[in-house]
Amino acid sequence: MAEKGSDLVRFGVAMDAELLARFDARIGARGYANRSEALRDLVRAWLSDDHIDGGGMAVATLTIVYDHHVRELSEKLTEMQHDLGERVVSTLHVHLDHDHCMEVIVLRGPAGQIQEAADRLLATKGVEHGKLVATALPTAAGHGHHHHP
Repeated sequence: MAEKGSDLVRFGVAMDAELLARFDARIGARGYANRSEALRDLVRAWLSDDHIDGGGMAVATLTIVYDHHVRELSEKLTEMQHDLGERVVSTLHVHLDHDHCMEVIVLRGPAGQIQEAADRLLATKGVEHGKLVATALPTAAGHGHHHHP
């Protein structure tokens, strides 16, 4: 039942005692102050996954590690990113050691297109490994970002 003047709704959850104890230990280790915040985050993550799986708008980071000695790889990765146009928001390039570089590429757009772009970049010869982490993009975020004084 919703409290007057509030959007919060209280509800009860029945759960096995051992499962609840494990949940409490996990949320305590992660620094949650209470179960409610942890449950809200779990629900948000679940709904975000559904949004992504349904091809909704997303924002993501693609982290790749590659051997920079592979002939023309840096140029190829840069060209692939330029071909993605507005899907690429930003990149960070890090020299890891004498042989390896890491790039973190921030992407925004339809989840399916982001996944396809990530798959192409990850499959490029010389890319040793990487990972795409995506989350749902709130609908208002698609309209640009404005700073107010």
